[in-house]
Amino acid sequence: MNNIGVLMTCPMSEYLENQLENRFNLFKLWNHSAPKPDFLKTHSSSIKAVVGNTKIGADANMIDSLPNLEIVASYSVGLDKIDLGKCKEKGIKVTNTPDVLTDDVADLGIGLALAVLRKICVCDRFVRSGNWINGDFALASKFSGKSVGIIGLGRIGSAIAKRAEAFNCFISYHSRSKKPNTNYKYYSNIVDLAADCQILFVACALTEETHHIINRKVIDALGPKGILINIGRGAHVDEPELVSALLEGRLGGAGLDVYENEPNVPEQLFSLENIVLVPHVGSDTEETSKSMADLVISNLEAHFKCKPLLTPVL
Repeated sequence: MNNIGVLMTCPMSEYLENQLENRFNLFKLWNHSAPKPDFLKTHSSSIKAVVGNTKIGADANMIDSLPNLEIVASYSVGLDKIDLGKCKEKGIKVTNTPDVLTDDVADLGIGLALAVLRKICVCDRFVRSGNWINGDFALASKFSGKSVGIIGLGRIGSAIAKRAEAFNCFISYHSRSKKPNTNYKYYSNIVDLAADCQILFVACALTEETHHIINRKVIDALGPKGILINIGRGAHVDEPELVSALLEGRLGGAGLDVYENEPNVPEQLFSLENIVLVPHVGSDTEETSKSMADLVISNLEAHFKCKPLLTPVL
């Protein structure tokens, strides 16, 4: 397969990059001085696969510029950076990396909730600054027993629910339809869900319908004692509305792994002690990174050996 051209859209994983170089003719989109359109035009006949992620996937322009493209493999479970309609139109296969990252993202979601409620980051700074000698730290809030709302009860949302149940939390959820095999309370209206929970997790896929699904109405329903945790996509949240709600005290706190214009984060958030910010690292563990890379490689090898894809999207 060394003669098969594979385009990697941006740096992702050193392990993945090495595995692709060992198996295919790897093109690195970021590693060339030529403008992107010129680079794609020069190598258009050679590239048969694209490997993208949550930063750069395969948009309509890229797909149209690669006439021999056969497959797009996402180093992510998310598909919002891939023009699925264009891929379907041209008969291009699409894969992603579900399941292998579920536990890590769910773990981080619960960790963010704990960090916000128990003020773990603020406590850390309190100790490091030497302030403990001047008196005890202020009381925080418990996580156990809280009412938890989850937007999106797919793989990750279900994993969050399972973990929250272990803390004796009451679970409710919103999704496109009511799930048949769960006892969790279903809300068809997100505002009602937000009004009836203390912690709201965003764990759905990013689509046109879920863009800014967290708007002012939802934030105000969650209220000044509510906590928002976003481990989905930054564009799920109307970020200016979130910032103003936090600054004005209309929202109790937030734990964010994703942002609307990554890597740019609103600077107004930096001084707030009721939020925890992490740099889109939901699946970024050594173990999961390798598993995701192996799945990308396995899907590419299956395709070019004319075998069934392991995790087909299209």
